[in-house]
Amino acid sequence: MIRVALLLAVLGGVIGVGCSSASPSASLRLVTVAKGFSSPVLATQAPGEPRRLYVVEQPGRIRVVEGGRVRATAFLDIRRLVLSDGNEQGLLGLAFSPRYARDHTFYVNYTARPDGHTVIARYRSRNGKALSASAQQILTVDQPYSNHNGGDLVFGPDGRLWAGLGDGGSGGDPEHHAQDPDSLLGKLLRLDVRRTTPTPEVVAIGLRNPWRFSFDRRTGDVWIGDVGQSEIEEIDRLPRGTTGLVNFGWNVFEGRNRYSDNPLGPGQLLGPVAQYTHARGCSVTGGYVYRGTAVPRLRGRYVFGDFCSGAIWSMPAAGGPTRVEPLRVAELTSFGESLTGTQLYAVSRNGTVYRFAR
Repeated sequence: MIRVALLLAVLGGVIGVGCSSASPSASLRLVTVAKGFSSPVLATQAPGEPRRLYVVEQPGRIRVVEGGRVRATAFLDIRRLVLSDGNEQGLLGLAFSPRYARDHTFYVNYTARPDGHTVIARYRSRNGKALSASAQQILTVDQPYSNHNGGDLVFGPDGRLWAGLGDGGSGGDPEHHAQDPDSLLGKLLRLDVRRTTPTPEVVAIGLRNPWRFSFDRRTGDVWIGDVGQSEIEEIDRLPRGTTGLVNFGWNVFEGRNRYSDNPLGPGQLLGPVAQYTHARGCSVTGGYVYRGTAVPRLRGRYVFGDFCSGAIWSMPAAGGPTRVEPLRVAELTSFGESLTGTQLYAVSRNGTVYRFAR
């Protein structure tokens, strides 16, 4: 996700293949939705609540924006449970049940005190506030290092809760977790949360740090921004209907380049659909395929960016060259979308949430 030491070292470069420049007269701008957050890393909405925006703060709180104002009382405050180093640890993911309007259930992903292990927990809410006593840990994964935790949680069109976990950290995956099918690290997981304690199903291996991923609401394809090691950031795509285990290649490959002589683990090898070098950025922030109508310029395109450079790009979901968009967001930690997909948001670690507009 976040590489503070490299933040000022990113200028120039090219992205992927067939990159095109944005038109100077392009109709695209950013509108401030709310600001004043503490290291926000996610913005999302809950089913049945189209007028509320939930913002996840890395130290361990979830705040609510309503009517253009940030509610004074947090929706959830678990700072006492969360180990947050201000870099890659903290409260990292939030997903509301597709039936949230009826069951008031949601899920969070965080690195827990005292050891920084990953915890995915289930909560319930009442009258617009989370019930701390309702917490149930449904998955705990040991983390050998403090970085590469992944952290995203997303409900898929299959009704399952999908989770992305990084390779466990350090550099270069020294313990070879990503290609080890018996490890949950470096994986894309799927959980049947109808069960009290769901058994994680490994959907894909070979990921370094899938900080943000999303489903195309039209096709059901999964789009993943996988943070690279020393040279290349990549975008991966898992087409809906893919059967069997998939392998995205890390740490044998970094992007399309060979990284090590280690043997590939099992699964069908899938290379990235886009990549860029560290001349252009140093930590990819995965986004969304925009299917709304409010921003015609982005319709049908996958929008993503980079934390270090603040650059934003888009590419046709159906295939085609990547385009540089005429916007930058400093310390871009995440994108978000509204319930209907009409609105697209960008989140800056400096405390501001933006909305894309024409």
